[in-house]
Amino acid sequence: MISSQQLSFLFGRLAIGMSMFGHGLVRLPKLAGFRAWMVGQFEKSILPDIVVIPFSYILPIAEFLVGVFLLIGLFTRQSLIAGALVMIALIFGTTMIEEWGSLGSQLIHAAFFSILLIFEKEYNLFAVDLILERNKSVN
Repeated sequence: MISSQQLSFLFGRLAIGMSMFGHGLVRLPKLAGFRAWMVGQFEKSILPDIVVIPFSYILPIAEFLVGVFLLIGLFTRQSLIAGALVMIALIFGTTMIEEWGSLGSQLIHAAFFSILLIFEKEYNLFAVDLILERNKSVN
């Protein structure tokens, strides 16, 4: 029988994975526009374009990949860590432009990643990781 903890972990993983997937998916087709928007957001901050421009291209790809991996449960631990690091970078950027309205959402995402990471080993039942682990132990 599937435990409540296993279901809870699955729903949390899918929720945060879908959020990251969606963020990345909508930005990927319009990378140039997203880059221009980000450069505009940071024009009065202390961060130079040499930092903002590469980050604006990396962010949608990172969001998309973290989302895909979490949705299918592949590299779950690494994806949770990567997602938390993305959120830390976003929190830093948000504070640099004093966009306090976005901070709460980013902190909630960071908390999700952190809490799921605590329980990943014990409750990550429905995941490609588990299938790969079983196949590895059979061979």
